[in-house]
Amino acid sequence: MIQLGGEKFNLVDVFPKVLTVPDSFVVRNNKIQTTTDRAKESHGEAKLYIASKDTMREFYGQEGFHAVCFMLKQDLVNYLNTLKIEYLNPSQNYRGMENFSALWEERMNKINSLQDEIITFEISDQYQIKGPRGYVNSPDMGYQLIRELSLPLVSYILVKKLSDTTGSELYYWKLFVDFEAIEQMKSIPTVFTYGKSKLETQTSEEAEKQIEEEVKSIKRGRDGQQKYREKLLEQCPFCPFTMVADDRLLIASHIKPWAIANEKERIDPYNGYMLTPTYDRLFDKGFITFTEDRHVHISNFLSSRTCKQLGLEDDKFIQMLPMDKKRIAYLEFHRKTVFKD
Repeated sequence: MIQLGGEKFNLVDVFPKVLTVPDSFVVRNNKIQTTTDRAKESHGEAKLYIASKDTMREFYGQEGFHAVCFMLKQDLVNYLNTLKIEYLNPSQNYRGMENFSALWEERMNKINSLQDEIITFEISDQYQIKGPRGYVNSPDMGYQLIRELSLPLVSYILVKKLSDTTGSELYYWKLFVDFEAIEQMKSIPTVFTYGKSKLETQTSEEAEKQIEEEVKSIKRGRDGQQKYREKLLEQCPFCPFTMVADDRLLIASHIKPWAIANEKERIDPYNGYMLTPTYDRLFDKGFITFTEDRHVHISNFLSSRTCKQLGLEDDKFIQMLPMDKKRIAYLEFHRKTVFKD
């Protein structure tokens, strides 16, 4: 039994695929600029690719299905707050990026003005589209909100199938930010971004200077990561799960992700743990998180079979987990924005 928006539900299933939001789906301002005229005229298409038709219908229902879905207002607020740094310092060449700061304010105000905590919408199988790929569509406001709020390639959706107290099935959609994708895109020099970049309008001397500055910035980032790791090892010389102390096998894992942390937070050793690779991946992807009293919480987006195979136990006390006031503050952020609850 799980509680969402003040209501209780039973968890029936979790959709096995991550739905990465494509550029074709989002509204015009969110689209990545290209040099083609067709892209300039496009306002996005409303249909959303889910998975193969077989996989989609196994989860949502038989051909021609209509499925009742919902999102939580608080989830959307958390999502926009997490994505704010991408609006202020974009990693991609979005069409509306010059007004992104104002767009963020406008969209946050729109979400906060919603009267209902639970936002429902109905999706329908686009069975008329030929081929093996499964698509859905909806004219409803909640579905259109996803198109308006999502930024392509750095946003994704996870879905749970739930049943309410009457036994009716419905689908909980939740938007997440792909921190790894943002980090990767920010590490690529501007010259390789989609469409025309500022480099194309600069003189060769100006372009060379900008590239030089970007290379220096990347080097500073790498130097900062090394210092962060060294300081973190002093505080956390072993993985609190496995007790492995061989630093060749330990990863310096950030609590507040590197991609959205400020310069100070990125090199703050209190913003991290030393973890062996499996636990680093689980923590980084939001499949586990920690409470301030050193208990681990496991996301129900992980199947019970996977948890058993990994030896994961929900609410287990991790005695050797470092905990202090600074980490408690970082962990609060992790639970709200990274953890897949």
